[in-house]
Amino acid sequence: MTSPTTRRQFLQAVGVSGGAGVLYSTMVALGLAPAAQAAPAFRAPNRSDFTLTGRSAKSVLILGAGVAGLATAYELAKAGYRVQILEARNRPGGRNWTVRGGTVETDLDGQTQRARFSGGQYLNAGPARIAQHMVTLDYCRELGVPVEVFGNQNADSYYFNDNVGALSGQPIRHREAKADVYGYVSELLAKATDQGALDTHLTGEDKERLLEFLRSFGAIGPRVAGDPAASWRYTGTNRRGYEVEPGAGFQAGTPKLTPYPLSDVLASGVGRYFSFEFGYDQAMLMFQPVGGMDRIAYALEEAVGRRHITYDAEVRSISNTGAGVSVVYTGPGGRTRTATADFCVCTIPPQVLAKIPSNLTEPVRTALAYAVPNATGKIGLQYRRRWWEQDEKIYSGITNTNLDLSAIWYPSYGYHGAKGVVVGYYNNGANARAYAALSPADREARAVAQGVRIHGEKYRTELETSFSVAWERTRYSEGGWVSWPSRTTGGHYGRLLEPDGRVYFAGDHLSHYIAWQAGAFESARKVVTDLHTRVMSS
Repeated sequence: MTSPTTRRQFLQAVGVSGGAGVLYSTMVALGLAPAAQAAPAFRAPNRSDFTLTGRSAKSVLILGAGVAGLATAYELAKAGYRVQILEARNRPGGRNWTVRGGTVETDLDGQTQRARFSGGQYLNAGPARIAQHMVTLDYCRELGVPVEVFGNQNADSYYFNDNVGALSGQPIRHREAKADVYGYVSELLAKATDQGALDTHLTGEDKERLLEFLRSFGAIGPRVAGDPAASWRYTGTNRRGYEVEPGAGFQAGTPKLTPYPLSDVLASGVGRYFSFEFGYDQAMLMFQPVGGMDRIAYALEEAVGRRHITYDAEVRSISNTGAGVSVVYTGPGGRTRTATADFCVCTIPPQVLAKIPSNLTEPVRTALAYAVPNATGKIGLQYRRRWWEQDEKIYSGITNTNLDLSAIWYPSYGYHGAKGVVVGYYNNGANARAYAALSPADREARAVAQGVRIHGEKYRTELETSFSVAWERTRYSEGGWVSWPSRTTGGHYGRLLEPDGRVYFAGDHLSHYIAWQAGAFESARKVVTDLHTRVMSS
């Protein structure tokens, strides 16, 4: 075989051996790919595409009834494609899973849990929030799924960190932490500005404008003529909250004016939690479906048609046959069956698909192995009364902590109800693996012991029941999501963006919204567009 001697010959060789995905990744690495451009708006296939061209719709077998699989079937079916979904679970949604009373799940370790939540109470074990800009909300509108606000941030929730100096082990309200961090940062920046440290960057007019902004932003004092140390002082305001609330008559209230010392605030690390509020995919307002996240999955199931979905169908092998695809699966009752179609869209997670026998090409197998599954876990704790509202005036929102809980979520539904479900931990990585290694009873005990440190003994004594999910030990998922060591190195990510014969791949892992349903929807739309373009050009 002659070695390529020119850049063009080299790229041609890469394309022949690795396909379009590897070729594009190589061009990116060489700086030869065009600048990224916005993808054209999604145009759903239409039945008229076939009637006007004399072509006929094809059959498509979809593996997995998660959001990507359901959305793919939904969009293709609207155009007249004959779709059939095989789903190993007995429900739609995949990781879009809402646990309610009566839910039964046996994990890969053989541990079985039965949820005993009261009517109307639930745990969104997977996705639980939707940003306003995400396509997920467009599908909620189209499918008639009502939504409500999700409390992604709350001034009255807490920060609680351990081993961080004088403020260790002390619950600090979000509003207190934010007031002190913003106040001290504003004071320091104002002093530096006023004393000339930024003169090479700012004009005199710019300096005065910045100082005016900092006074408002941080609630700091004014310049004190002749006394730089006393100028721009942060001494605390009622932004920090009240010891005694304002009331009628002469009850002016007693504000918590005295801030924590600067060095203690810096050592506490509370400031690092604020950054998530600015994240494009985390900024308020956020939303959730009324009644649980799986309302989206069940709405998609209804739109696709229950008759087009086979549940309890565990895939045993996948084969490209040249003229189509053939999938062997164990169906309801344990019988082995074979399904065939013109095309297949596989939404099975890479770490699970890699274990299924198939004649997929070696580059695809390598790409599947390149994806890294991430451990993540949650526990839902049902309490007999909503003490977070009644005792602590916390209505939804999140408490962040450096304990292995990572976060506690207060429910964004059922306000003033008799009971409620608190997410007692939502963690990933090493913390999630530590909880996954425990029995459900021990997960509850560990989570409650940590939560008592923040909320006191009521966190234990008011508890009625719990249900925990360790996604790395959950059958058919084996991870909360996957990540890519690189989207360009080796072309592995790009390889799965292309079909392998007549098998296409879809899922949030093939998007830039990994771990979000929006990624699954966007990936489904891409696959629908690619497949339909192929059919219409044949």
